[in-house]
Amino acid sequence: MTYCLMIQGQEVEGFVTGLLEQYPKARLLDIYKSCFQDYMGAEHLVGDTASARAYLEQELAETRDKELMPWYYEPCGINGQHVRVSMKAVHDGILSADELLQAFVNSANAERPTVEQWTGIWHAMAKIIDQMGLNLPYYEQDRQFIEQVLAQGRYAISHSPDYREAYTPHYRIVSREIFEREIKPLLP
Repeated sequence: MTYCLMIQGQEVEGFVTGLLEQYPKARLLDIYKSCFQDYMGAEHLVGDTASARAYLEQELAETRDKELMPWYYEPCGINGQHVRVSMKAVHDGILSADELLQAFVNSANAERPTVEQWTGIWHAMAKIIDQMGLNLPYYEQDRQFIEQVLAQGRYAISHSPDYREAYTPHYRIVSREIFEREIKPLLP
């Protein structure tokens, strides 16, 4: 698959505006994270199935009594090629941990852009985001951090501390195709 870049300013602006309305504590790091998840999925979290299972079980245990996001899923980024599936769906008994894990692991095998291609996509988005004149905290520091990560040939980052504290994000990334086929029919 060839990843050609047709980034529309209105799409980027609409996505960023919507994200900041839903998550007013979000920073540039969180905008970036949602966008890279959309294009790159979660392959970086799946070294092997046993490790992915252990990490999921640990996170489920740690979140058992936490206030989680009110949603069961939300699309990532601008195109929604991947979906965040909340651990809330497992805690509420709608999905089993095995169903979520299998969808997550199967999604990690999808074709995705190279880090170099992703860097070009991000730079096109970042140019539009810069032009929006957002007054986000730590904007320049976040921008520099993202550039350092990309310069090292990596793309994955964590949510900002502000976002984690405000929203307690606990989810797994699933490709849109697998989500529509295997997870969405199980959700209310």
